[in-house]
Amino acid sequence: MSNSVAASHSVGKFATDKIFGANALAVKAVAQFGKDKVTNATIGALLDDQEQLVCLPTVEKVFRSVPMTEIINYAPISGLPDYLDSAINHVFGESRPDGYIKAVATAGGSGVLHHAIWNYSEINDTVLTTDWYWGPYKVLCEEVLRKLTTFSLFDEKLQFNMPSFEAKINELLAKQNNLLVILNTPAHNPTGYSVTDAEWDGIIDVLKTAAKNPAKKITVVVDIAYLDFSGERNVSRKFFAKFGNMPANLLFIMGFSMSKSYTMYGQRVGAMIGVTSDADVAKEFEDINQFSNRATWSNINRGCMRTMAMICADKALYAQVEKERDGYYQLIKQRADIFVQEAASVNLAMLPYHAGYFLSVPAANPDAVCEKLNAENIFAVGLAKGIRIAVCAVPTQKIHGMAGKIKQAMDSLK
Repeated sequence: MSNSVAASHSVGKFATDKIFGANALAVKAVAQFGKDKVTNATIGALLDDQEQLVCLPTVEKVFRSVPMTEIINYAPISGLPDYLDSAINHVFGESRPDGYIKAVATAGGSGVLHHAIWNYSEINDTVLTTDWYWGPYKVLCEEVLRKLTTFSLFDEKLQFNMPSFEAKINELLAKQNNLLVILNTPAHNPTGYSVTDAEWDGIIDVLKTAAKNPAKKITVVVDIAYLDFSGERNVSRKFFAKFGNMPANLLFIMGFSMSKSYTMYGQRVGAMIGVTSDADVAKEFEDINQFSNRATWSNINRGCMRTMAMICADKALYAQVEKERDGYYQLIKQRADIFVQEAASVNLAMLPYHAGYFLSVPAANPDAVCEKLNAENIFAVGLAKGIRIAVCAVPTQKIHGMAGKIKQAMDSLK
């Protein structure tokens, strides 16, 4: 065995990120064969039909107008107050829930998840999410000595699997008093599924029933990274209003990120937004998450927070950003529609896609299918239960024929 000087809880840690690994293979193929010959459906970033990374033009214009002293200055530990107000107003829109609403700035959506796992579950607790999930959820849990388990996202009708959700909630609460649940919706990564308003009613009923035991503390993180690419603005936000007037021991946290909504991935700016019926829980939310900010990254990117605050304070600028974003939403939708139609025509089974950056195809041997596709210079991400296609990144002309090639690769392995 090799020598180690690491603490026992860190020995052996090594993150192999399949998404970036698959992208590296695609980049290598581009260097060898040329961009025109390669389809890279791996990375969750928005590319136009010329395969250029998109920044919304008005966001870029405003960002470039921020004074250098504002860009380089420190920000308050909990975030710029007008940025936090902007994040709350942007997220909830017309569907602001009843209750105490507080926000703390974070290093992207990942920062929200880190703080939620650390502050709302106990060491050695198990965190719950869906069986189709973004891989870093597991890494985030393991880094702070938690475990991750899953329930089945879909039932046999490919709708939200309420019995599986309820059974897992009850199973975990029988063993631990704190329970953190992570639900990535709308426009779920990796499937593109959005929980319906009726399904939210069922989810909330399960949670409220579990919360009848005052010894149990339940926190639900709604990972809304793809909210602004999930459909018509007001319709896609209606479910937020359901989070009002909850029991005091049931906290909802929205995980907002500027990465997708404002096409500023690498700037690492997000916000955790807490909704509670209890004033003490709201004050605690602000205090403990500000403390965690100080203990991890201290403070985040002031210039990017200022950019969003400036846009949200100007109705014309905000409307222009919304218009530009909607144009790209329509582009992704067009790409996904082509894939869905072609999948149906070749009898390729896929999970229900509603909106967002990704869609998924179930497969018994995802890595083997991806290897077959790689041989044809098509690169996707093999997950535990299937293959993720990043329609956000594949130009429209390269979407044509992809479903058929995936079907051929799967059939060849039978």
